[in-house]
Amino acid sequence: MPSVVRRAPAILLIPAVIGLAFLVLPLLGLLVRAPWATLGERLAAPAIRQALTLSLVTATLATIVCLLVGVPLGWLLARVAFRGRKLVRALVVVPLVLPPVVGGVALLLAYGRRGVVGSGLAEIGITLPFTTAGVVVAEAFVALPFLVIAVEGALRGADERFEEAAATLGAGRWTAFRRVTLPLIAPGVAAGAVLCWARALGEFGATITFAGSFPGTTRTMPLAVYLALETDPQAAIVLSLVLLVVSVGILVGLRDRWLGNA
Repeated sequence: MPSVVRRAPAILLIPAVIGLAFLVLPLLGLLVRAPWATLGERLAAPAIRQALTLSLVTATLATIVCLLVGVPLGWLLARVAFRGRKLVRALVVVPLVLPPVVGGVALLLAYGRRGVVGSGLAEIGITLPFTTAGVVVAEAFVALPFLVIAVEGALRGADERFEEAAATLGAGRWTAFRRVTLPLIAPGVAAGAVLCWARALGEFGATITFAGSFPGTTRTMPLAVYLALETDPQAAIVLSLVLLVVSVGILVGLRDRWLGNA
């Protein structure tokens, strides 16, 4: 049945256009003020290249950590009925709504030298705060919910009869998960991993609170943008432009997963 073309009333159209302009104009300003003539030269600058490389490496490592723990956690929430599941789900989602700086403080209290877990780690020579590993931990903390939500949603949408059929054919739970369930939810896992990576790449608050901002060690692109605003605004614009391109590219690539058939 063909879709009906409706004419939007002005009372709705005008504020909608204003809302769109409110969102688009800052991005347009970034594009207009970008130093296009020296973009390549600035991207090759040691400080920018260092921050870019560190961001890509730590975001990738954080995503791997999230995959290792997030897929099992998503499966647990989707497939296992246990007391307190709603509470566990709420705890998983907390980093999405928690102010990033508060998340950084919480990480310090947990994994700092005098933290609940960090004191024990310090005794065996493992220090996380103000290290590259600390950046990975901070990014994984804020990005993990994106992966867990995506995996849980994919599992709830998958047909469990395929897993039941594998079980009747003698497949164990691990074999059924690896050979049947995981391929079924692979698109959802991939989408969640990409969103997780993008969130880790743009993390700022928890990172600067828990890991600090040391060049080559913990100064990722968002931190470099913040510091460059005071000394080299053009460099800040270049770094912001890179983050913008990555974000838009990811949203465009995943448009079918969050827009459906629109």
